[in-house]
Amino acid sequence: MKIANETKVGILAVVAIAILIIGYSFLRGNDVFSSENTFYATYERVDGLTPSKPILVNGYQIGRVSEMQLQPDGKIKVEFKVKQNYAIPANTLARLTSTDLLGGKAIVFELGDSPEYAKDGDELEADIQKNIMEQVEPIQRKAADIAAALDSVLSAVNNTINADFQRNFNRSINSIANSLQNLEGITQQLDGLVVSERNRISHIVGNVESITGNLKNNNERIGQVLINLDEITDQMAKANFAETITSANKAMADFQSITDRINQGQGSIGMLLNDEKLYDNLNQASQNLEELIADMKARPGRYVHFSVFGRKKD
Repeated sequence: MKIANETKVGILAVVAIAILIIGYSFLRGNDVFSSENTFYATYERVDGLTPSKPILVNGYQIGRVSEMQLQPDGKIKVEFKVKQNYAIPANTLARLTSTDLLGGKAIVFELGDSPEYAKDGDELEADIQKNIMEQVEPIQRKAADIAAALDSVLSAVNNTINADFQRNFNRSINSIANSLQNLEGITQQLDGLVVSERNRISHIVGNVESITGNLKNNNERIGQVLINLDEITDQMAKANFAETITSANKAMADFQSITDRINQGQGSIGMLLNDEKLYDNLNQASQNLEELIADMKARPGRYVHFSVFGRKKD
């Protein structure tokens, strides 16, 4: 049976159209020859994401981006096609990331730990990874701040390090060098002194060792002497204390005896304190003496006679 040319052309056209449809679907991320699950995620922005971009899990491709739709609120809803033989947990995170420095994009699934798995048509949680410029920008700002601060510090240092400061700094360095040189000379003198007096130092050390050896050998005797000295001082302290107490008791007894005699009217002080008649006599004598002095002041002629021609005889 001979096939007409028109039939061959029709079959070829159908095959070409089928290949075109299949290729177009494949380029859009649709796998025509395998069954797939469809998932969705909504992003604030997509930044270069296009259909047919891969969906990766730990760097392994499990699907492709199949479609993107702009929503009325300005967000972009992205459709994913994932092969059915891959189970996706319900709390999986669909993160939009950059795959290279040129701005290539991909969707990376960070698989969750939920025991439930996402079903065909479910929407996954979306996330956008910062691009390189966004990550570098804070570092750039911080570097600029550090550069400005460093510039300020260098300016302050330049203002501080003037000619006077440099001269003072050089003078200080020279002083330190001279001090080190003097110290070196002193150490050399000490070394020479130690060498010249080595025999005397050895003799002194030997004497010290002999003294410490004698002290060590007579340790028990020294301890006994200290014990005896302690006992002697204790006895002296006790004897002096007892003698002092005895003397004090005797003095108190004598004072008590004197007080008793005064209270009994014995002796001059006792009579003066206890004899009222003696007190009255002393008081009367004092009064008479005051009257006599007053009379002498009033009439001194009665007691003292003065004459230019000599004393008259009575």
